[in-house]
Amino acid sequence: MRYTPLSASHYSANRKRFCSNMLPGGLAVFCSNDIYPTSADGSMPFKQATDIFYLSGVDQEESILVLFPDSFHPHQKEILFLKETNEHIAIWEGAKLSKDEARELTGIKNICWLSEFERVLNTLLSEAKYVYLNSNEHTRAGSETETREMRFSKWFRNKYPHFPIERSAPFMHRIRAVKDKEEVEQLQRAINITKTGFERVLRFIRPGVMEYEIEAEYMHEFLRRGSRGFAYTPIIASGFNACVLHYIENDKPCKDGDMVLMDVGAEYGNYNADMTRCAPVNGRFTQRQKQVYNAVLKVMIEAKELLRPGIFLHEYHKQVGEIMTRELMILGLISSDDVAKQNPEWPAYKKYFMHGTSHFLGLDVHDVGNWTTPVQEGNVFTVEPGIYIREENLGIRIENNIVIGSDENSDLFSDFPVEAEHIEEIMNSGK
Repeated sequence: MRYTPLSASHYSANRKRFCSNMLPGGLAVFCSNDIYPTSADGSMPFKQATDIFYLSGVDQEESILVLFPDSFHPHQKEILFLKETNEHIAIWEGAKLSKDEARELTGIKNICWLSEFERVLNTLLSEAKYVYLNSNEHTRAGSETETREMRFSKWFRNKYPHFPIERSAPFMHRIRAVKDKEEVEQLQRAINITKTGFERVLRFIRPGVMEYEIEAEYMHEFLRRGSRGFAYTPIIASGFNACVLHYIENDKPCKDGDMVLMDVGAEYGNYNADMTRCAPVNGRFTQRQKQVYNAVLKVMIEAKELLRPGIFLHEYHKQVGEIMTRELMILGLISSDDVAKQNPEWPAYKKYFMHGTSHFLGLDVHDVGNWTTPVQEGNVFTVEPGIYIREENLGIRIENNIVIGSDENSDLFSDFPVEAEHIEEIMNSGK
C-alpha cells in the first residue's frame, strides 16, 4: 500500500457513530465505486467512494459494507463483502485483500466474498425493519454517470418494492464533517507533501516556463512522497488566466512581469490538501502586485479568526465580504459611492471577489457538511479569499486549511511560505 492507513479502531468508531443514528431494526448498505472504462481495454485510475472508505478503510473496488446493529446474531452486526481473489487476478492485477488482511484493516470480523451477498442480504431482511440506502447528496453533485451505489439502490427498490427505505446521507454528512485526531494527521500529511511541491516550484518558476511544466514539478514531488497525485485538477494560471476561476488548461507560457496563481493540493490516503499560492514569474513582486497580494493576505488572516464555533457559514461569508469591501476601497477598486448604491444581493465587492471564502475539506475536496447548522469544533475548512482585476491581468488568491478548535483554530499551513518577502526569498535563493 502506498500510504499508511488509519487504525482499525478509527474505522470501528466511525461505524459506531453512524449506527447510533439509525432507527431500531435499521440495516445500512454501502457500496464501493466502480473502475470506470475509457476506451478499448483502458480504464481510469480507481477512486474509492468516500463513505465506504470512511466506515471501513477499504480502498478496493467491488466491496460492500452492511451494518445491522440490531441483528439477533452478533456476527451479522457488521459484514464486509469483498471480491474474491484468485491466481489469475494475482498474476494480472495483484492479489486483492484476503479475509485476514481485511479484518486487520477494518476491525470487522465477518468478511464474506461478494458472491454470497444476495443470499446473506435476503436472510438479514427477514429480521430488518428499515434499509438505509446511500446516495451522493452533495449540493454540487451533478454527474450523469451511474455509480455502483446508484445501481444497487435501483436493484434493491425493484427487488424489494415494499421495504421501508431511509437515507444514510444526512447522517454521513453530519459525522464526516467532524474530524478526529487521526484524520487531521492524515490531512496534515497531504498538506506537508503539498508544501514540498510548492517550495520546489518556487525555485523552478522563471520567465518563459510553461504552466504545464510547473504542473509537472508538483506531480513529481507529490508522487515521490507517497501521494497518488493531485487531489483535484490543478490550476496553474499565469497573467490574465488567474482571473478565470476554473482555468485548468495550463498550456500558456509564464511571462516576465506577470504573476502565476497555483491552486493545487496533494492527496494522501484519500485525504486532500487544498492550497492556493501566487508568485511573481520573475521572482520579484511589483509594487502593485504586492499591494493587492497583501490585501488578500489581510482578508485571509482576518477570515480565519471569524470562522469559529457557533457561527453560521452564511453569516461568516457576509462578514468576510465586509472585510474585502474595506480592502478594495483602500486599493481604489471600489468607492464609498459604489458601496452606498450596491445591490444587497450582489454587493460591490463581488466585482473583484465573486466566489465563496470557505468550504468543508476532507475525504472530498469539497467535503460533505451541513451549511445550515453552526460551525463546530473539529470541522475542517479552506479559507481562500481572492481579488481578480481583469483590466490589470492580475488575479490573486491565497488559501489555507484550518481545523476549528474550541479555544482557537489550528492552521494546517502554519509553516507554509505565505508572506510576499518569504516567497521572494525562496525564489531567489538558488539564483
